[in-house]
Amino acid sequence: LRGGGGCDCVFLPTVHMSVSRAPPPPSTSHLAIPPSSTSTPSSSASSPLATPNSTALPPPSPVKISMQEHFAINVCPGPILPIPQISDFFPRFHDYPCTPPPPREKKILKEETFNGETAYLGTLEFSLLFDQENNCLHCTIHKAKGLKAMDSNGLADPYVKLHLLPGASKANKLRTKTLKNTLNPVWNETLVYHGITAADMTTKTLRLCVCDMDRLGRNEFIGEVRVALKKLKEGESKRYNMGLERIAQNKETNNQLVEQGALVAEEERGRILVSLCYNTEKGCLLVGIIRCAHLAAMDSNGYSDPFVKIILQPDMGKKSKCKTSVKKKTLNPEFNEEFSYEVSLDQLAKKTLEISVWDYDLGMSNDFIGGVELGINASGQRLRHWFECLKNKGKKVEYWHTLTQQGAPSSDKPD
Repeated sequence: LRGGGGCDCVFLPTVHMSVSRAPPPPSTSHLAIPPSSTSTPSSSASSPLATPNSTALPPPSPVKISMQEHFAINVCPGPILPIPQISDFFPRFHDYPCTPPPPREKKILKEETFNGETAYLGTLEFSLLFDQENNCLHCTIHKAKGLKAMDSNGLADPYVKLHLLPGASKANKLRTKTLKNTLNPVWNETLVYHGITAADMTTKTLRLCVCDMDRLGRNEFIGEVRVALKKLKEGESKRYNMGLERIAQNKETNNQLVEQGALVAEEERGRILVSLCYNTEKGCLLVGIIRCAHLAAMDSNGYSDPFVKIILQPDMGKKSKCKTSVKKKTLNPEFNEEFSYEVSLDQLAKKTLEISVWDYDLGMSNDFIGGVELGINASGQRLRHWFECLKNKGKKVEYWHTLTQQGAPSSDKPD
């Protein structure tokens, strides 16, 4: 408003302000009732203080426990229960027998222990074939795998040698070539035993040894396998894949093998393959000395220098005596030589053919190895061979014969 005195006057409205009291300090008594959470500050200020005669309960105080007591809670004392098995969750397993199946025979790898160390010797793959018509046993050595390292370079120089048991000797020893620096050699080599009869197949066992050749020292033995020849069928080739092993024989077994070998050595001195043929056109008997096998060793080196003498008895002079060439340092010589005797068929039926095998010694008397007689006075297979020659004129008839000490020629019998 503008007054008459020329000054401006301002009228302010009157404002009423109320100042609220500060809230009382919280009571230290545990009997005080805490304010409601929904009460306003004005209501809390106006609410009267709790009296000491109120009966309200205090809030529960938290319980403090140790870690050991915490883990001990809910543990039920009592016996230790077994750990649940898989069969408890899969009841169908109980329907089958609980006994484990018999372990399979290990044919691939053999595990051996030497000086507390375990080593695998490897495997040998080979095949056998018995040819009864030609009295031959064919042994084909295919390959070996995973051989034990024998040299310092972690490799080996392997070869395979074969023996016939009982009576293993140089006479029935065969071996493959040596392959250098390999643990997985591949030979594909066929070795042949000549003069093997059906009776031998029922009693003999073939041993195949894998060795490591060492030029500076003695050859080292890796492992061996053995096969009973009676399991082979005539004319059927059977393939083997066998794990090498080291066969530990007791003294009784070794003594039996030695005795059996000694008996065989006494009875047999080797074998010889002879062919007979009577030629009617020329009127002569053709005698072929093809080969010998498993001869007895007569020299200190374990071998012999064999040759064969032939005499047609009764003696017809120098023409009745023949002999082959000398084969050096061998117990399985191959001659392939043929001799002719001019004699009529009627006279031949009354004669006897004496065949003897000798060991040649330079500057000394020759050693008699063994002999055999063919003729009308012979028996068994020797007589059968003679009859087939006389019956099948013009046909060559071959037979294997066993050499014995009793087969020495009458004119050359040792003292």
